[in-house]
Amino acid sequence: MQSNKNKNRTMITASLLTIAMAASSYSIAADDLPLAGKTVGVTVIGTDHDWDLKAYQGQVDELKALGAEVIALDAGRNDQTQISQIQTLIAQRPDAIIEQLGNLKVLNPWLKRIKQAGIPLFTVDTATPHAINNTTSNNYNIGAELALQMVQDMDAKGKVVMFNGFASVPVCKIRLDQVRYVFESYPDIEIIDPELRDVIPNTVQQAYSDMTDMLTKYGPDSGLKSVVACWDVPMIGATQAIEAAGRTDVKTYGVDGSPEYVEMVKDPDSQAGAVVVQQAYEIGKQAAQNVATYLNGGKVPSFTMVPAVLVNKNSEL
Repeated sequence: MQSNKNKNRTMITASLLTIAMAASSYSIAADDLPLAGKTVGVTVIGTDHDWDLKAYQGQVDELKALGAEVIALDAGRNDQTQISQIQTLIAQRPDAIIEQLGNLKVLNPWLKRIKQAGIPLFTVDTATPHAINNTTSNNYNIGAELALQMVQDMDAKGKVVMFNGFASVPVCKIRLDQVRYVFESYPDIEIIDPELRDVIPNTVQQAYSDMTDMLTKYGPDSGLKSVVACWDVPMIGATQAIEAAGRTDVKTYGVDGSPEYVEMVKDPDSQAGAVVVQQAYEIGKQAAQNVATYLNGGKVPSFTMVPAVLVNKNSEL
């Protein structure tokens, strides 16, 4: 048993080392790309979620380290506030703007206006044709990898509850579309219709309530085995509901790497099955470095992907 634990620890350490090496390959020395005298605006939909806060901090910290003056604006999870803040940034005409997450249907007209104003636009987790570069994780791989873990844990059969409240957020759509795509190869897996809607705020509380209702409807003999969302905060509430009901036949799966959910996954007695952990701070940092590259006359790709790693019950962290 101990040898297996050591083997697992070696494997996960190697995975994290690979991530660190890959992330460091993106790094650009501050001395080589100074942003002294430049002003960069940062607009984020919110920072109440661990991932959002770390990505935001990565941008601000790196921009300042590169010598930029930073105008950092947090919309507090309000679409109209973010639009107002974007209008303010356009009027201030910074040398570049970084936009993080949000409702693309609402944002796109305003992201277009940034471009029309001649202000270089960079994004974090927002795929839009108006940005020079989008820094993100490989969300196609994240969705597929998480789905394959679910297939393995379910023995390729059973019912799945999917929380899907943010289809207008590109990374969420990509991840859940990939989960569905993988499931197409396994006809004995069924996603329960209608899907549940995760919400902001009160994410954990609502997920707990909704999952409690689903567990009542789908008892131990129903074939319900898995619960998944495009992020991991609702999975905290779903896991708590499953454990409160004494159900050991249902596991949860999420994305991001929120500390509380990672601890659940690491707990052998928890029904949290797996989580794909992203490097949020490195994503934010890389976005800032892309701005520096561009403003100093360098070329940047249309997207930059920072590696992520799947953590399950066998992972040693």
